[in-house]
Amino acid sequence: MEFTTQWRLLGDHFCGHYANGLTMSNGESVRGMKKLSEDDGCTVFEGKRGHKIKCLHEFKNGVYTCRSVFENTTDETARLELLSSFAINGIKADKIHRATSFWSAEGKLLSQTLTELNMEPSWSHNGIRVEKFGQLGSMPVRKWFPFLVLEDSEKGEFLGVQLYCASSWQIEVMVKTDTVYIQGGLADRDFGSWFKDIKAGESFETPKAVVATGSSIYEVCDKLVKAQNPRISKHDRDLPVIFNEYCTTWGNPTIENIKKTAERLEGSGVKYLVIDSGWYKTEECRDWYSGTGHWIPSKELFPNGIKEVADIIKSHGLIPGLWYEFECLGDKSEGYYMTDHLLTRDGYPVTTQGRRFWDMRDKWVWSFLDERVINLLRDAGFGYIKVDYNDTIGLGVDGAESIGEGLRQTVEKSREYFLHMGDEIEDLVIENCSSGGHRLEPSFMETSSMASFSDAHECNCIPIIAANMHRVIRPEQSQIWAVLRADASTERINYLLTASFLGRLCLSGEIFDLSEKHWNLALDSVKFYSKIKHIIKDGFTELIECTAKDYSKPEGYQVVLRTLKDEALLIVHTFENASAPDLTDILSEYEIKDSFGSELNGEFRGRAYLLQRR
Repeated sequence: MEFTTQWRLLGDHFCGHYANGLTMSNGESVRGMKKLSEDDGCTVFEGKRGHKIKCLHEFKNGVYTCRSVFENTTDETARLELLSSFAINGIKADKIHRATSFWSAEGKLLSQTLTELNMEPSWSHNGIRVEKFGQLGSMPVRKWFPFLVLEDSEKGEFLGVQLYCASSWQIEVMVKTDTVYIQGGLADRDFGSWFKDIKAGESFETPKAVVATGSSIYEVCDKLVKAQNPRISKHDRDLPVIFNEYCTTWGNPTIENIKKTAERLEGSGVKYLVIDSGWYKTEECRDWYSGTGHWIPSKELFPNGIKEVADIIKSHGLIPGLWYEFECLGDKSEGYYMTDHLLTRDGYPVTTQGRRFWDMRDKWVWSFLDERVINLLRDAGFGYIKVDYNDTIGLGVDGAESIGEGLRQTVEKSREYFLHMGDEIEDLVIENCSSGGHRLEPSFMETSSMASFSDAHECNCIPIIAANMHRVIRPEQSQIWAVLRADASTERINYLLTASFLGRLCLSGEIFDLSEKHWNLALDSVKFYSKIKHIIKDGFTELIECTAKDYSKPEGYQVVLRTLKDEALLIVHTFENASAPDLTDILSEYEIKDSFGSELNGEFRGRAYLLQRR
């Protein structure tokens, strides 16, 4: 394995081997560069035109942290069209693993051999094989996660990489001879319409990437996930339970509903009660979606102001939370028409179906949000904010030398605003949400205490998606919903509650209408969760076995085992046409200390076990 770099300047000759249009890698600047110096964590190259590139690859805590720094040491402006965050030569591999992602179907593992991808080298080693993937826009986990694992199945060796990039990104897998070459970072000019001008004497640094090696995909993913360094509020460090009322009111919160919910939750072990969308609705705008951007509490819903409802929540021993989608503007909000402060492309406001976007590079926008978001949270006494994001900017925006660079700049300013909120309100708990899981990438995860794992609130695939998240984010940050309905069976209640043990337990639904039996199940789940959350936080996921292929109609079963020293958390779910999985091998090593859930003797059952090694 050899760390190197990829970059391209305007005017460079492209790579040969029929690769022009497939990749911008291995062009004239790279072919002509020379190595100036090399140590354990940094290799410095010089290009033909005199520019310097620092390829950083620092090894610490079991992983390499990679980035590239381009230094314009000439007298003329340089236009970069590609600069990799990581580039690695000489990898022996025959299989790649990627995490696919669509709305409410996040993180499905796609494993393919290089032969299946038609990437075996040619008879003469001519013609580079290229598999290039990534995403365009401001939802970094739409279609793919910025994540790749290479496997050498003969030797049982794995290499994984995760990009810290919330705007358009790319990863390339290339084969020419008998080894694999990979590179990735910001989406380049071909893929993401990105180029950047670096003036004489200035430099540009890429987003970072983290690289890990190991003897299994589980080991590599564990290293990548644990390398993430989230900014977690002191209120959230012991993984408390959340209640979010969205699946109770569906965007129509009322003081009466929140009051009886808070009364029900008092003394339950739940810590947060989050008011979701719709709290700002007006007589002119009756739906929560088109009114986003207004951010003035509804006088109809809260005639005495929203502080009253926050005080009610606190009076029952809970921390009040509030939902926002502050980067976006619905078509019934005042900001939708403030075109001087909106993102544009080719001079036109970037507009999706009923959505426009603040330009987060605009100081006026930050001042507006400080007043409508930070001041409101502080003045009303909210200690928790859920930040949603329900559309994407797309390919790019005006305001920089390229639309791809404009996108990078505005997304980075959004990420900085998350940090700004934490600076302004001490111990604020920030939930990172983007239509569920579209922002589950490391740079945004590091700004937040936790994240919504998905919008699959009541789907049968919840435990499957929740298990997928173990490969890409820290389970202690993965908020998984259990929506409890009054007409649900005991088996259904247990199925949902046990799925939530795959991350952070979050309740929703009409808990005040539950039978005493089912409410007691919820209370018991909170008690069981308190016994296992140290394993959720610090454990190692060493098994995810799932037979289901179709998320809309899962069949078979799933078994997840997460271990910590001599303890383990075993979570099992059955799906349609299920027979109980054979747990003999696992249970032969452990004894059951405690368990929660239903017997696994039917379809859509869930059971969790706290185990102690024999």
